[in-house]
Order: sequence, then C-alpha cells, then structure tokens
Amino acid sequence: MIQSIEVILADVPTIRPHKLSVATMHTQTLVLVRVRCADGVEGWGEGTTIGGLNYGEESPESIKVNIDTHIAPLLIGMEASQVAKAMAKIRKVIQGNRFAKCAIETALLDAQARRVGVPLSELLGGRVRDALPVAWTLASGETAKDIAEAQMMLELKRHRIFKLKIGARGVGEDVAHVLAIKKALGDAVSVRVDVNMAWSELEAVEGMAALEAGGVDLIEQPVRADNVAAMTRLARRFAVAVMADEALHGPHDALALANAGAADVFAVKIAQSGGLVPAAQVAAVAQLSGIALYGGTMLEGAIGTAASAHLFSTFGDLSAGTELFGPLLLTEELLCTPLVYKDFMLQVPTRPGLGVEIDIEKLERLRRK
Repeated sequence: MIQSIEVILADVPTIRPHKLSVATMHTQTLVLVRVRCADGVEGWGEGTTIGGLNYGEESPESIKVNIDTHIAPLLIGMEASQVAKAMAKIRKVIQGNRFAKCAIETALLDAQARRVGVPLSELLGGRVRDALPVAWTLASGETAKDIAEAQMMLELKRHRIFKLKIGARGVGEDVAHVLAIKKALGDAVSVRVDVNMAWSELEAVEGMAALEAGGVDLIEQPVRADNVAAMTRLARRFAVAVMADEALHGPHDALALANAGAADVFAVKIAQSGGLVPAAQVAAVAQLSGIALYGGTMLEGAIGTAASAHLFSTFGDLSAGTELFGPLLLTEELLCTPLVYKDFMLQVPTRPGLGVEIDIEKLERLRRK
C-alpha cells in the first residue's frame, strides 16, 4: 500500500552558465519524489524542468503543489505494486502535468523493481545494452571556451558527441560559431545544434543550408513546436537530420509527427512524454515509422538520469545516442555512489530498481526550506 508521497525541491548550482535560447541557467532546481510503501519499500522519481516557466508549462513549484494537493491524495492507500492501475487513475483524473506524472510513475516503478529484486529496465521490456553513448552540450556561447571544453572532454574520454545551443543570436553569428567549433574538432566527432524553436522558417532555411554544408550532423527543433508544416518542409528539403524535441509531448504527438514526415529523429524525454511508459510508446512509434531515436534530457539530476538510462537501454535503435549528462552539469553529487561515465558512455545501473542510492544527509542540506 502507498503510505506517503513527499516532494522535495533542491536548488543545485551548475558548474558554469548554461545558455539556451529561452533561458540562461546558473542553478538547476531538482524536483524529487519519494514514495513510501507499507511493506517498507520506497521509490524515488524526478520531475525536473528547465528555467522555471521559460521552457514549458510546469515549474518546480507547480509540480510540487500539484502533486501535494491533487495527485498524492488520489494514490494514498492504493496498492503500491499495481503501478499501471495507479497511473491509469492519475491520467484519467489529472490533465496535463506530464513532469509530475513522470516523477510519480518513476517512483512507483522504482519501488516495484526493488520489491521484486530486478533493475528497472526489466520492468520496461528488458535492456539490450549496458552502456549508452552520451553527448555533451556546449552552451557557454563563447567559441574559444566551447572548443577548449570539447577538447577537454575528448581527452577525458567522456564525450565525443557535442551539441551546441544556438538561437539567441543572429543566424549568421550562430552559424559562424558552430562551424568554427566543427572545424576545430574535426570529423572524428559529431557536432549537432539545438535551436530551441528560435528560428522562423526563413531563418531555418538559411541556417540549415550553411550548417549542412559545414558538416553538422543534426539540427534539433529549428522552428516553433506547433509549426509542424514547417518542420515537414525542412525535413524534406535538407539531408541533414531534423530532430523533434519540444514538438514531442508523448505518443499522440509522436504519431502525428511521424504521419506528417516532420522529423528524422525523435528526442525521447521521459518527463516531456509524461512518464517512462508513454516515453516507451514514443519510441515504438518512431521505430515503426523508421525514425531514429535520441535519448533526451531535461538536465535532470541522478534520479531522472538513471530512470532515463534504464528506459533507453531497452531501445533496439539508439543510433543518435543520448544526452544524459545532467548530473555532470551540477556542482553537488546527490548519490552515495555516483553514476559511472567512462569510455564516452554512461554505464546503466545494474542493481534493483533505479540502482542508485540517495545521500539523504546531503539532500537535506540542499533542499529548499
């Protein structure tokens, strides 16, 4: 039986400013959910988002209030092992709130996987890989600094896929920045860009032509999420891969984008999809439609990153890699034993549940009072 549901906000500084077209982050607010069950088992989930309300409709504060006020009362007293029944109840009664639902579902699945003694991936169909390639986002906005940062990551054997956040400046300035980095790093690494919806379709045509000619591998969400027709035209016009991200809020969006031919790659995010199970459905739509998969991030801490890793380890195709570097952007480690990044890969935890253990004392110091 589900006894209690606690939502914890923890404000953790980042190792450097992280600049997106919609916000510049200096601190990440982790939204952690702890579910305690009558049999003594507990599970953890995460519903972290980016930049308050700059990125989407949910903020850390709204996630906490809505779980505390509306979602938790629906679940207290329900059978903890019946995760699908609990989530069906929430999805029937609660509209939207995808990040909150993801955090709850992750915590319930973590508890159930711990209960039966298997890694979370085994409740999601079973893993086909034990390590995931991880991209690093270069988001200082300064060309020389980004090149130095990328070269350091290559020397550490931590990342050889690099994504650049662009869109806050003019198209020409952004393109020059990206191509200078691509030239400096050479053909042995993958360079991608994320525009975060900042371009008009005309700007996207100009920018994508130059980036394609310069050897950039992938362009993420070049135009507004609701402009599916423009995404379709751009995907047809250019050979460089177009990736859907903000346009992808779960399996229904995935089906509509696939039917429109609006993307070559889907960025699968568990929170944006509304949970681990809907995110698996997004991946299924992609694979049935011949669309490549990329494991996305909301810059979660270790809990959300571990949950994502368990799901992504079950994907038959993961040709575009993943972006599960969130914990590496934070100045504080919240796990007793950190996630393992080595040889350009994240090792998927193998112990029961999420396979990680929260450092409760450190979390108590960081949590928002």
